Amino acid sequence: MRIGINATAQLGRADIDGFVEHARTAETDGFTSYWMAEHPVGGFDALTMLTVIGRSVERIELGTAIIPTYPRHPVALAGQALTVQAAIRGRLSLGIGMSHQVMMDDLGLRDDKPIRHLREYLEALMPLIQTGHVDVTGETIRAKADAIYPVVEPPEVTVAALGPQALRVAGRMSAGTNLAWVGPNTIRDHIVPTITDAADAADRPAPRIIATLPICVTDDPAAVRRVLTANTTMYAQLPSYRAMLEREGVSDTGDLAMVGSEDEVEERVAALATAGVTDYGASEFGLNSDDRARTRALLRRLATTSN
Repeated sequence: MRIGINATAQLGRADIDGFVEHARTAETDGFTSYWMAEHPVGGFDALTMLTVIGRSVERIELGTAIIPTYPRHPVALAGQALTVQAAIRGRLSLGIGMSHQVMMDDLGLRDDKPIRHLREYLEALMPLIQTGHVDVTGETIRAKADAIYPVVEPPEVTVAALGPQALRVAGRMSAGTNLAWVGPNTIRDHIVPTITDAADAADRPAPRIIATLPICVTDDPAAVRRVLTANTTMYAQLPSYRAMLEREGVSDTGDLAMVGSEDEVEERVAALATAGVTDYGASEFGLNSDDRARTRALLRRLATTSN
């Protein structure tokens, strides 16, 4: 299992230079990837930020986890993704997803058939990203376009998928899935078999399983879990994440965090690999500088031995 850094927690306090330095440090520390989310109703534009970062780092993979589909037409997203891919020399992993209806309501966007939307979105996005040409007409999406320049190295596309129908679409049409707030038991028993069966049926390679969960090495795990739960209450209220919590048999988002001593946290990271995760995007957390330093030290060691 490869180990990278998910920088989404930096969104509330880091400026552009702060992100660049954060990514440089991640590369120096031996992590294989650097992930950034994009909130659908404001904040940094993830692809623009990764372009800036990509001009300052040399080797590390840069990925979105994730870009919401509804606010962007697939032709517009393909154009931006191809531009970023060229700018950062072929290191982009484009994670997309439908986000959550409560967030789309804030934008006046609604679709009563989300799986149809996801399928048609990929039917438009993938040909343009992979070949530079698309001509499709669906029930909700029409796309007829040609890339101005030849596509030399298409970026990888993964899909945030939790339910069985979305996982099957992701398995048939993309390189894998990009997960948040999903525990190892659910990944092992639900995510991996569903998406892998779909990929096999479509004669596609084994899907990439990218998972993000908070991580903290600390002497006070109870306090860390309390703060994490309080800070992420809205996620536990979203129907798709609530379903994943119930599958895992936990009540709160804080229960999913990999928290405790070095040995305890290392064991939890190993459980992700055993469950079938191919890439762990570590979301570092800490109530103090000592916790943060211990967490990065453990991750740095694990990255050196795992990647």
